Amino acid sequence: MSDVSVIAVDIAIEAVAWGEEGRWRPLAEKVAAAVAARDELIVPEGAELSLVLTDDARIRVLNRDWRGFDKPTNVLSFPAADADAEDPGPLLGDVIVAHETMAREAEEEGRSLDDHVAHLLVHGLLHLFGFDHEDEAEAEEMEALETEILARLGIADPYAETEPAPPRQA
Repeated sequence: MSDVSVIAVDIAIEAVAWGEEGRWRPLAEKVAAAVAARDELIVPEGAELSLVLTDDARIRVLNRDWRGFDKPTNVLSFPAADADAEDPGPLLGDVIVAHETMAREAEEEGRSLDDHVAHLLVHGLLHLFGFDHEDEAEAEEMEALETEILARLGIADPYAETEPAPPRQA
């Protein structure tokens, strides 16, 4: 293993709403580097991530077929390694992000598309490294790690409580 951990990113655009790959590659590589820099993660030499930027219709089918939820979601992760494997192999797996759900959430939360996509990529990558949020302790650990990684990228804590907007004056 090298001293500098790197995760190569392969991007597939499946929905025109995402635009060109060049729009998302710098962000994806920056996020992958920030995740790879974490000491608690073992990043194998030659690590690769497949990032699929798709739409709600496609992610709904995947969510239904693989998780039993017949509805769109913002992000899905499919680790290449078996759940029992201690360390991921060089092919980490797939992270799939749905444009419509991601864009709606970003707008509702008052976040930029880039910041929300970065958060979803961090979240998805951590799943590929075996992190989960099935119980409260796992969720707290994963959210704390996401928040630290995003802070290093200059992105505000997505889990922070926000103040309600003041009432409008007529």
